[in-house]
Amino acid sequence: MEEKALIKSIIENTKNIAVVGHSANPQKSSYEIAEYLRLVGFNIYPVNPSVETINGRKSYSNLKEIPEKIDVVQVFRRSEFLPEIVKEAIEVNAGAVWGQFGVESAEAEKIAKEAGIPIVMDRCLKVEYNRNKK
Repeated sequence: MEEKALIKSIIENTKNIAVVGHSANPQKSSYEIAEYLRLVGFNIYPVNPSVETINGRKSYSNLKEIPEKIDVVQVFRRSEFLPEIVKEAIEVNAGAVWGQFGVESAEAEKIAKEAGIPIVMDRCLKVEYNRNKK
């Protein structure tokens, strides 16, 4: 599937987003983007083992703790962590993995493709959501 069509499909079929690397600091892009996506109707599940809550919501230590099916694993960690995050996303049967601007890895892409899980890298979910709004 062409990347543009893949992005549109992911956005249209997403309800639950796990935000890996979600900061508790409102000045950080992970916080701002996650809050925006929550305000437009997505269920946001922060994944940050160093804090208990973010903006009043439970922060999970890893993807396996999230009690809902994850449609998209949105990644705000350095690219070197992406392969392991993709492996965990596969373990929990997530619908897709999304690496924010600057987050990309050929190894992660290979792992995702071999497992049949869609992956988008070096793209902003907020930007693409706004580009693909109905």
